[in-house]
Amino acid sequence: MAGTFAALFVRGRLVVSGDAEATARNILANETLFRIGFTGELLHLACDVAVAVILYALLRPVNRYVSLLAAFFRLAADLILAIASLSHFATLRLLGGSDYLKTFTPEQRHTLALLAMKLHGDGYAICLWFFAFACLSAGYLIFKSGYLPKAIGALLALAGVCYAINSLAHFLAPSFAAMLDPAIFLPIFVAELSLALWLVVKGVDAAGWEARSRP
Repeated sequence: MAGTFAALFVRGRLVVSGDAEATARNILANETLFRIGFTGELLHLACDVAVAVILYALLRPVNRYVSLLAAFFRLAADLILAIASLSHFATLRLLGGSDYLKTFTPEQRHTLALLAMKLHGDGYAICLWFFAFACLSAGYLIFKSGYLPKAIGALLALAGVCYAINSLAHFLAPSFAAMLDPAIFLPIFVAELSLALWLVVKGVDAAGWEARSRP
């Protein structure tokens, strides 16, 4: 939720694509919100590392190596997004008006700030490419598990396909990517929400998990 808040309600609200001056004005007028969005993304990353470990332990009885692969893909996505998040915070540095930035005109700093946000978006797309394979791997394991619903496994695999298509389109066909947004994220939302709700409300079939865990 913290990552969604940062993406939709902070960057989505404050960043005006193609208008550096409006973006700078929005960020400076809502600096606290912008900082909260950055902090929320860091919180999301810390929690997601824990989720990677939990899912590895949960799905390891199905196939240890595929479960490990899913965990590594997820951790790689987290690392890439952590690095990309520097661009989010760099925007504040560029707009802060420090003395060492006075060699740039305000217009140049506004342009560089928008460029930083664009680079963050590129980093996010790379992150989601790796996350796509984490979803595909986890979806396969859930489908084969016998102690979690096959439907959720299929939905999660579909989410992985959607993530992969979205990331490829971002780099190969930006105009096509704009047509896909936001419809392509609907299956993703349904899949991730279904898995979260099932684990929180219903939980795992303990007998099935123990049976798969036996040598």
